[in-house]
Amino acid sequence: MSVRTSRFCFITFTTLLMGLMACQGGGSQGDVVTCDSDSVTAVPTTEMLTLPDTLLASAEAISFVVDVSDSGDHWLKDYDDAYADKGIVATFRVNALRNGLFGGQVKGEPDSVAVAWTFMTANSTVKTDLGEWGGGTGWTGQPLFNGSEVMVGSLCGKVYFIDFQTGEQSREPFDAGNTVKGTMGLDPDWPNLYVGQGVSNHNAFGCEVFDLERNERTWFFNRDPKAWRSWGAYDSSPVVAGGYLFWAGENGSIYKYERLKGELRRVATLRYRVRGAAPGIESSLCIWRNYGFAADNHGNILAVNLNTMRPVWLYDNHDDTDGTIVCREEEGTAYLYTACEVDKQGMEGTCHFVKLRATDGNLVWEQALRCTRFKLGEDKTLDGGMYSTPLPGTDDCDGLIFANICRNKSAQTRGELIALHTSDGSMAYSVPLNSWAWSSPVSFTNERGEMYIFTCDAGGYIYLIRGRDGQVLYTHHLNALFESSPIAVGNAAVVGSRGNGIYKFVIL
Repeated sequence: MSVRTSRFCFITFTTLLMGLMACQGGGSQGDVVTCDSDSVTAVPTTEMLTLPDTLLASAEAISFVVDVSDSGDHWLKDYDDAYADKGIVATFRVNALRNGLFGGQVKGEPDSVAVAWTFMTANSTVKTDLGEWGGGTGWTGQPLFNGSEVMVGSLCGKVYFIDFQTGEQSREPFDAGNTVKGTMGLDPDWPNLYVGQGVSNHNAFGCEVFDLERNERTWFFNRDPKAWRSWGAYDSSPVVAGGYLFWAGENGSIYKYERLKGELRRVATLRYRVRGAAPGIESSLCIWRNYGFAADNHGNILAVNLNTMRPVWLYDNHDDTDGTIVCREEEGTAYLYTACEVDKQGMEGTCHFVKLRATDGNLVWEQALRCTRFKLGEDKTLDGGMYSTPLPGTDDCDGLIFANICRNKSAQTRGELIALHTSDGSMAYSVPLNSWAWSSPVSFTNERGEMYIFTCDAGGYIYLIRGRDGQVLYTHHLNALFESSPIAVGNAAVVGSRGNGIYKFVIL
């Protein structure tokens, strides 16, 4: 047992003992223990909530090193939601749990969607090693929202700021230097905008910080010489937890930073291989208490103790996994939801949609979905499976979880929205989409506690779907290609497309 673990056990026992003494008359006003004649309830401290620094048997396949910058104790300061009650959308899927509850609201049963405004980005014709990227937004490309502005990282290499009400440019765009595909991060406390670059436009590429008060780039990190994988992209959306910022790279590393105004100071780095191979992480780190959960492009689901940056457990989910893990607490226990793609399996295979217990990675259930890959032109193959991030049901859809799946004609169409029961993974229903869908669904609820889903597909279709039964209430086609995930603000959804357009839709 480590010194830190021993201290945790001692404090837990001492806290409970003090609670018992308080119930016997030894407590004073201000004690953190409340009592009645039948029970003793201790307010849990950070120490009590801390999950153990344990390397479970499943993680023995991992070889790793943890690089630390100093001898300091950089433990998480608390487990509060850093993004709660801010009135902003500052990271992918709103918070560290990535559970996508944006707080969208509608009145009655909505039956139509209107375009409030369209903002057009520039179009880049730079010929990179991976082709031309144009403009608009790609995967995951979710906008951010600071209460008045929409912030979007574009494929053209610019960061745009758009007035939420009018759709007009609210400040001059930033030059990100390279193509931005993933979702940026807005610091909940500092005026820092975190931008991960996805493709080099013949410039050095990595991740960067823009100071929003100075409106300029103030920090840039490029080419970690100790990385175990050479590809230096950052499609993952950074996330703040316990006072630190965590950022997963496609170079086989997960970074832990101290946050300063306009910059980051690295305090620890986890570098890992699984069975000899160093995977990259395109998904965004999901965090519950002091455990972080990442899915990588080799199909590994990895739990990391964010206090020590050491692995805790490993689950093999069969194939490349780019969709971000979602965490939910259900009856006092935390569970993870994720699914893989059909990539390394070949042209046909299975998307394994799983529910795992967060503390040990044990499988609760699995839903196997047959999917295929398909050729898009002569030189591009699109994988099957799940690229989206699941959406937990709320209100009248409590007990369901939704996701867009790229079936690619192994089912009725290339794409479909599925609804699974969280209790056993059984299929509640599915809704055929007109094309493959990498975009993640978002929800709106009304005054009666009824949930509605807004989602998009790559064919340019938008959908409004009643959550409890899957009835399509409205669909409309635009000349666009939606890979990006939307945000929900009030009764509006904002989402970018690869056709240069950023759209604000109003749910009516």
